[in-house]
Amino acid sequence: MMSAAALVLAGCHGADSDSASPGAPAGSASSRAAAQPANRVTGTINLREGSAPPSADAKLEIRLVDVSAQDAAPLASKTIAPANQFPLSFELDFNPADINPADLYVVQAELVDGERHYAMVLQTPVLTKGASNQVSIQLAAEQTPGEKQLREFQALQKQLGGMKITSGTRLDKDVSRAWQVFRAGGTVRLVRMQADYGDKGFVSTDYAYQDGAPWVIVQQKKSGKDAKPDAVIRVAWDKSGNVVLHETEAGGKTSPLADDEVARLKKEAQDVLGMVTGGKGK
Repeated sequence: MMSAAALVLAGCHGADSDSASPGAPAGSASSRAAAQPANRVTGTINLREGSAPPSADAKLEIRLVDVSAQDAAPLASKTIAPANQFPLSFELDFNPADINPADLYVVQAELVDGERHYAMVLQTPVLTKGASNQVSIQLAAEQTPGEKQLREFQALQKQLGGMKITSGTRLDKDVSRAWQVFRAGGTVRLVRMQADYGDKGFVSTDYAYQDGAPWVIVQQKKSGKDAKPDAVIRVAWDKSGNVVLHETEAGGKTSPLADDEVARLKKEAQDVLGMVTGGKGK
């Protein structure tokens, strides 16, 4: 009887081993499930603290890219608009067959809001080389072209004390003007003009130049010389002469400056340069 029982038990063990695929290791069903590559990347995107908040016109582009392959098309992409509420969650679905374990994959995100771009603080690898399929992305606001010009203009202002300075005055029927001309390397870099219109107000303007062409204009309009500005106008051009900044700030609000005003100020800057240099332009 004991021999018979042993044979029965042996038969049962044999049946258990035959239930799996030939040559499959123990627990192969769960192992095969774990070995399947993910077909989705998920994550959250947030703005770095202190970044200017985007408007309702902002658009977010998210891409899954193989950075090991030059000029490779994204494996997945998504556009979210408007994108002005953060943190923001996303999902990117892709074909697992497109993944090469030896390659490096990253999620790229860029937020565009008019002239302002928000770029990733750090690169975010996913999927291969031990990386997860979940990411947390932080975006930081970059300077607009106009802000870059203003920053360079402010750096120029700090250098004025080391430049050659000449001054002049002019009295017309309705306005008296006084100016200072700042030169470096034999060329005019900035003209600071003050125009007193009496009871009609006072205007202080910095006209900055690059290679003899108007570069940045910052104009303050006041009720009087010692009064606080009622309005501040800022205009800037790049080296190609393209307008990169045109705004007016008044009453705590900033709005675009009209094209005809931009054109008027550019001509005004050219006329001022001609007047203070006797038509020489330098």
